[in-house]
Amino acid sequence: MAVSLTALTSSFSSLSFSSQVSQRPNSLLFTRSKSISLAPKHTTLTIYATVASPPELETMDLKKLVKSRLPGGFAAQPIIGTGRRKCAIARVVLQEGTGKVIINYRDAKEYLQGNPLWLQYVTVPLVTLGYESSYDVFVKAHGGGLSGQAQAISLGIARALLKVSENHRVPLRKEGLLTRDSRVVERKKVGLKKARKAPQFSKR
Repeated sequence: MAVSLTALTSSFSSLSFSSQVSQRPNSLLFTRSKSISLAPKHTTLTIYATVASPPELETMDLKKLVKSRLPGGFAAQPIIGTGRRKCAIARVVLQEGTGKVIINYRDAKEYLQGNPLWLQYVTVPLVTLGYESSYDVFVKAHGGGLSGQAQAISLGIARALLKVSENHRVPLRKEGLLTRDSRVVERKKVGLKKARKAPQFSKR
């Protein structure tokens, strides 16, 4: 008990208080002599940010690439094929390369919205002959939707591969890649709701 009292007295003696009477009655103001710093320690925060190039710049780069690879345009190239499906038309040019597929100056995966079925349509003729990494494919497609354009590109690539070698005809024909799919949407008829759907019939 004596030790605790001496410790308390020594701690109180080290503190000094000064009393000041403020202008307000019945109020005292105490100031402590020892100053305690409560400032937090400074820590360094490092932020790494990567700026992605806008899609417009990528399109411009691909456009320059296509124009440099295809002097004179699509029609002046020796290995060219035209494919059609529904209302879609695709002009395809093959050049020796590493397997790039560029459709309307855009990457095939971006243009076809990453749809695995549509991407498979495009690559099937090359995979059938084992040329998936041997040729670069440049395409101009218009009309119809993305599904029709993808199937038109498939036919265009198959026809272009025939110009590389006539020996490709047998394996491509076996896979049905040289057949033009002529199915289109049937037109609507007068008096019907759709091409064949008729309104409900009632006798009474």
